[in-house]
Amino acid sequence: MRIKYPVFIFLAFFMLKINAQTITEVKSVFTQMNITNLTQYVNELSGEVPTTIGGVPNQTIAHRVSSNDNNLAAEYIKEKLTSFGLPITDQVYTPGATGGRNIIATQIGITNPNNIYVISAHYDSVSTYGADDNASGTATIIELARILSTYCTENTIVYALWDQEETGLNGSSYYAQQAQTNGDTILGNFNIDMMGYDGNNDRHFDIDVRPFANSVAMATQVTTILADHFPTDVNNVASNDIHLIANIVNPGTTNSDHASFWGQGFSAVLFGENWKTNDITPGFHSSNDRIGLFNMSYYHDMAKLVAAYATTVANPIFIDKTVTQNALSLTSNETGATYQWVDCNNSNTPISGATNQSYTPTTNGNYAVQITENNCTKLSACTSFNVLAIGDYQLQNIALFPNPVKNKLTITGIQNNSSILHAKLVSITGKEILKRQLTNSDDKINMQSLATGIYFLDITATDGIKKVFKVIKK
Repeated sequence: MRIKYPVFIFLAFFMLKINAQTITEVKSVFTQMNITNLTQYVNELSGEVPTTIGGVPNQTIAHRVSSNDNNLAAEYIKEKLTSFGLPITDQVYTPGATGGRNIIATQIGITNPNNIYVISAHYDSVSTYGADDNASGTATIIELARILSTYCTENTIVYALWDQEETGLNGSSYYAQQAQTNGDTILGNFNIDMMGYDGNNDRHFDIDVRPFANSVAMATQVTTILADHFPTDVNNVASNDIHLIANIVNPGTTNSDHASFWGQGFSAVLFGENWKTNDITPGFHSSNDRIGLFNMSYYHDMAKLVAAYATTVANPIFIDKTVTQNALSLTSNETGATYQWVDCNNSNTPISGATNQSYTPTTNGNYAVQITENNCTKLSACTSFNVLAIGDYQLQNIALFPNPVKNKLTITGIQNNSSILHAKLVSITGKEILKRQLTNSDDKINMQSLATGIYFLDITATDGIKKVFKVIKK
């Protein structure tokens, strides 16, 4: 029988505990799921629009039917995942006369590399287009990989796109059997199959489980994560929260790739639209399965929930890669880390001695910082720095008092951390009266012995920028 759980009711055991900071960090990842990217990927995978594959423009993926050569789709997926810097396994297998081809990208965990979570979807179809079944899931995996690959993760995430699901779960079966033989520690398979259609707009979706291999606990993780991000105003679907209602189906169907993992004793769930109430695309397994039938806000929220789950189990190491710039220096906004500033104009060559959180360049250029924390190293974006702006910054707060002056002239606003400033006092006729370096935040010039009249104080920064003050001696 099917058990329905509203989003606010969960099983008590194996509750996933998330503190407020983690909730915020998870949201910072899933809100990057870009509906424009998702739409583009679905359009290209389903042949609605042409794309560039292998450097050749205007290619149309006419279908993804494995028995009729779906290698163009496989190459498209492979190129996308490769572009994110992920190592790819092009897993070719031959379960039958036609063979098959899984595309696997692996993001190795830096703390627990043997703790593996497989986020998967099948990319083959039974007819042309196949937008919901299953370009919707395939596009979500691609977009997830684009985002999550920019972080270091403690655990290993496998982004898996299966072939030949439609002909007997062949691709996922091959992978799961190999994983069992190799002794891989797969802690869960989160399998996505059809996630774009919500005909009655009730925001319901299914999580199919079976009462073995901790699959129910995986579903509970999903509903717990969902509860943390479910909005107070459920009608405000324009917000960045996730507006969905989960139905845990137990016992769930075996008609998708998660069942291959069940068969090998691994935890797995099926994630998709609301099959149990037959709220599935009317284009199912036909050439009518096109993106025009999608409920796009529902699809976007489903993709965000996939990202929220993947982020939670991956446990990313969040490093702030932003840099603050002022006229004197560049400063990494990540505190308590190890730093190495690099020269972007010289192939990111490390700058000798530039290993502090802040760096003061001595020449104009583009600079970035490598930040290392918890065995994770990330590189900031390059920042353009103009050393010639330093003088303006140093001189902008310089002021004199009293003026007119009788005895001592005080110079204020000198930056203690600035480069050297030089002062030169000349008469109205151009005669140099004194010349010296300014060193104190409030420096003084004794003018008591000078004749009354007009003088000029020239203050010059190291880079040659100067500011001239008129001084009246009374």
